[in-house]
Amino acid sequence: MAFDADHFLKNAPTTSGIYVMRDSAGDIIYVGKAKNLKNRLTSYFKTKNLPPKTQALVANIDSIETTLTATEKDALVLESNLIKAHRPRYNVRLIDDKSYPYIYLSDHPFPRFSFYRGARKKRGRMFGPYPSSLAVKETLNLMKKVFRVRECEDSFFANRTRPCLQYQIQRCSGPCVEKISQQDYQESVDEAVLFLTGESQKLVDHLIEKMTQLSQSKAFEEAAIVRDQIQYIREIQGRNLMEESHDSLDIIAYAEAAELVNIEVMTIRDGRVLGTRAYFPKVPSGTPAEEVMEAFVSQYYGEHRLPPRTIILNKALPKEEEGWLVAGLAEISPYAVQLQYSRHLRGRKRQWLEMVENNAEHSLKVKLASRSQVEDRLFALGEVLGFNRAIRRIECFDNSHSFGERTVAADVVFTTEGFAKQHYRRFNIEGITPGDDYEAMRQALTRRLKGKDPADYPDILLIDGGKGQLQVAIEVLDALNITSIFLLAISEGEGKVRGQDMIWLRDKTRLPLSPQSPAFHLLTQIRDETHRFAIEGHRARRDKARRRSLLEDIPGIGEARRTALLTHFGGLESLKKAAVSDIEKVPGISKKLAEIVFQGLRQGS
Repeated sequence: MAFDADHFLKNAPTTSGIYVMRDSAGDIIYVGKAKNLKNRLTSYFKTKNLPPKTQALVANIDSIETTLTATEKDALVLESNLIKAHRPRYNVRLIDDKSYPYIYLSDHPFPRFSFYRGARKKRGRMFGPYPSSLAVKETLNLMKKVFRVRECEDSFFANRTRPCLQYQIQRCSGPCVEKISQQDYQESVDEAVLFLTGESQKLVDHLIEKMTQLSQSKAFEEAAIVRDQIQYIREIQGRNLMEESHDSLDIIAYAEAAELVNIEVMTIRDGRVLGTRAYFPKVPSGTPAEEVMEAFVSQYYGEHRLPPRTIILNKALPKEEEGWLVAGLAEISPYAVQLQYSRHLRGRKRQWLEMVENNAEHSLKVKLASRSQVEDRLFALGEVLGFNRAIRRIECFDNSHSFGERTVAADVVFTTEGFAKQHYRRFNIEGITPGDDYEAMRQALTRRLKGKDPADYPDILLIDGGKGQLQVAIEVLDALNITSIFLLAISEGEGKVRGQDMIWLRDKTRLPLSPQSPAFHLLTQIRDETHRFAIEGHRARRDKARRRSLLEDIPGIGEARRTALLTHFGGLESLKKAAVSDIEKVPGISKKLAEIVFQGLRQGS
């Protein structure tokens, strides 16, 4: 039954919030936000000459749900979270790349600043992303020097009885041993945050006032420390790369070619260029540039990034979207946020934008060249295999274990964009005879394919192994009645000489491929990456198990005491270095038991 838009719009709310559109299968196909939901939703059904993408969206709507939000910030964050969770096919999607490094401020009574790379799910606050690991480490070192904030692990912090070397060399204020009060330490953290967010002048003004108060109170040593902080910060300001400017801003440039969009972001804080990043969002065909830009900005800052005071864009947003977005960004940040466009810019800022636009065009050309190379190799493989359609996705499986211990299976994904690391998976294999590679492969393939949407199947399933592993894959596909997947296996040649690998077809015959051919190089490259990913997963699982098993073998140490010991010492390595007198301080551990633990760890090492 067709969606009754007129009936729905009669009862649509006129307040702000987000809307979710679903198709006849119940899948979310679009998520949007609006200041006035009724007006926005009416525009989908009453506007003439809609863009082709919007026409296709409307034709697939089966139902619409609305959620009212109290603030623009709530709508911004909720929309971003829903798009990330459901990946609607008509939304522009910012791909979550977990490889970007951040500075992480922990949620702790005495917070630590640390290097962080990964999904932004931890409680606390993130600053970044930074262009490189080196940039993060240099900034952390600078912060320890200027603000004396801690970088140590919480377990290390909790078990200190005397100051560490960082305190001795004046790179930490020693909160672990109460060399500084929580209130004073928090003030140092707040000052460091001002520095990270590009508020250096505000920070200097605050420090000058603080130094004056300390001097008037005759606290001359503390005043001298603050004086040195001011000198450090002014020295940094003097090294600014942007013509003595102290601006904090993000410059965002849009570039498009061959249905590929690049959005380049340059991050400048207090006049220092922290670097540029190229983002290649998933964009439905026919999406207008201003819609792409609005979606990008919403998701980019909706992922808990703190926006600067000024954001420069080379594509103007629709007026309604601009006002809505600025209000949402202002709620995220402690200050008003201004959007500026190329038509507003003169002098230095215009030069910066042109530089970022040039970078965006260059990054796009590099990406297109790389994609073209990948597509050429996929096309070459398709020709060899007699494919009558384009190869879009290859998945490769491999197992790794040490004498049957802690087997891990790896699934690596290769697409027209190259290796898709966000789709990699590992499977911890259980319930098999140790060392049974065939059953390990059977379990991994079954878990990957059973009950899954056929639309998510790979075009080619590549098995790292010989005819035996290939037979297992055949049996799994037959048992699941899957006929759409093309099967290949790859095994090492005699003597494991590089370039002598053998490619096997489903009928157990060898595929004659020259070691110099693009298809051969592609398959061996995918196999090598899968092998690496499997080994890393197995080693991590094995090492974790071995760390725990040392304690498990000690009599009198059950789960509760094992947890208490590891928590108290922050890990097995610290526990192994502890004396009996230290171990017996753990709640629930007597002196006799401490001696047993001490001896057990010595014998097991």
